[in-house]
Amino acid sequence: MAFDSFTAFIAMEGHGPYVWACYGVFFLLVAAMMVWSWRRHQAVLKSCRRVHETADDSGRGSAQPTPATFTRVKVSQD
Repeated sequence: MAFDSFTAFIAMEGHGPYVWACYGVFFLLVAAMMVWSWRRHQAVLKSCRRVHETADDSGRGSAQPTPATFTRVKVSQD
């Protein structure tokens, strides 16, 4: 084992505070990113549900949806 005791492992010959602070910041940021990602995912799902419900509600009033129209575009080749 590289260290004589657990206390020596925590102290890491004077480098312990820096090393453990880096680990702490890393795990804090990873946890924050996980929470942010989960909340963003929930917001996107909520938005999709809202759009889907709005599309369902607007389609109930008319018998058939409006057909798509296409316009021919003349392209000049000068």
